[in-house]
Amino acid sequence: VRICEALVHYAMVNQSSGTLFAWLPWKFPDCQAHFWAQYGLVIAGFLLALVTFLGQCSKPAPYGRHQKDDTSRGWGPLIPQRLAHTASDSTALLSYTLVFFLVGDVSAQGYANYVFLVLWLLHYLHRALIHPWVMRYSSRCVPLGITLGTVLPNLLYPATNGDWTGSAEYDDNYYYDPRFIMGIVMYVVGYCINKHADLKLRSLRGRGGSAYSIPRGGLFDYISCPNYFGELLEWLGWTIATWSLAGLVWLLFTMATFVPRARHNHQWCIPFIHVIQETVSSLLCCFAAGINRCSKITHLRERLSSHLYSEMSKNCRFLSIVCIQLYV
Repeated sequence: VRICEALVHYAMVNQSSGTLFAWLPWKFPDCQAHFWAQYGLVIAGFLLALVTFLGQCSKPAPYGRHQKDDTSRGWGPLIPQRLAHTASDSTALLSYTLVFFLVGDVSAQGYANYVFLVLWLLHYLHRALIHPWVMRYSSRCVPLGITLGTVLPNLLYPATNGDWTGSAEYDDNYYYDPRFIMGIVMYVVGYCINKHADLKLRSLRGRGGSAYSIPRGGLFDYISCPNYFGELLEWLGWTIATWSLAGLVWLLFTMATFVPRARHNHQWCIPFIHVIQETVSSLLCCFAAGINRCSKITHLRERLSSHLYSEMSKNCRFLSIVCIQLYV
């Protein structure tokens, strides 16, 4: 109801000026050099997103569950993963913030620009300074090449978005625009999904443990990687709220990284699921056959076998997940 009231008020305020839901709710500085610098970065971002997607589809980056001795060769020496993660995301944090204040047009900055600044800081302060030090990683180290490979994206895309959100002059009443409202809501929902999924993943691994387990509960019962889904939803909301090519190209790069990675993670689990399903079926058959030799409990065999097989058909996925956790 409040959103509808806000939209009606927006319409009444802007009806006389003819700016009702303007297709472009912003003005960019008239400087030609600044304009082409911004869109030059956007074009470079599109190309990098395409190259990243092709590379990620062919072979997963050797970190996490995909980090093996034979796959990580050629990526350089190993460095502490917590420091690597902090350095990587700190680059994105500093790049955006410095460009926003040093390159952005201070005279054009309004409430919308500072809302975008807060959203970016909200995400990357956590990713750079909190997340690496509270998560329980499967490996204490990561190849140096993985960290160096994040330098270019973490400079390019944050600088592009920092320049845009620091220089674009949004309409005075943009906070009533459905794009702004919907984008902020999507960002917050995605942020909450991402953080909840991270906490779920952290809880699976005991202190000092490195084994992988398949989580249950929340969105993990429906999709393989809700942590990736949550962050994608964040940047989709960011793209809609900023209504910019800078936001769009950042979303595309995030998709180019997360979608193939989620696919590889899902495929990693499939062999275990097949093995465990066959094992559970074999155990149940052997169990039923053993009971069948005892004539005194024939009635118990019939009841128990019927119960077990009905439960297996209902909860086959649950049994697989539990056995995978024990197996891994």
